Amino acid sequence: MICRIVETPIDMGELMKHVEEDEVGGVCSFTGLVRNHSRGQKVTHLEYHAYPGMAEKKMRQVAEEIEERFGVTRLALEHRVGTLKIGEIAVGIAAASAHRDASFKACRYAIDRIKQIVPIWKKEFGEDGAVWVEECPVDAETA
Repeated sequence: MICRIVETPIDMGELMKHVEEDEVGGVCSFTGLVRNHSRGQKVTHLEYHAYPGMAEKKMRQVAEEIEERFGVTRLALEHRVGTLKIGEIAVGIAAASAHRDASFKACRYAIDRIKQIVPIWKKEFGEDGAVWVEECPVDAETA
């Protein structure tokens, strides 16, 4: 399993290659992009900050939870830190399993848990200045 905080662009193709194997029947991925708006305001760019050792430890916890819940052992999680432009990848997730259902569930669970428990801080920059974003609980309406 890959669980990394990175400072360079995330390559989803590489994450997908990491999880593929002959016994895999389903591969699913999630790509989280920087969008140009948030809470009704225009966003020009984001900054993500993390203490890699602590964040990667919590990402490994998420991976272990996924293995326990869904039996998925082929998993790659990366979250980028630093300054990101609109359209760049902030988070990449790839999950593979013998059957598709587990890989779909693994990706959804991974992004929800990353937002809940991994200590990554986001600062949004817009026309009116910058604001630190405190994540709200994830549900189907906000995800």
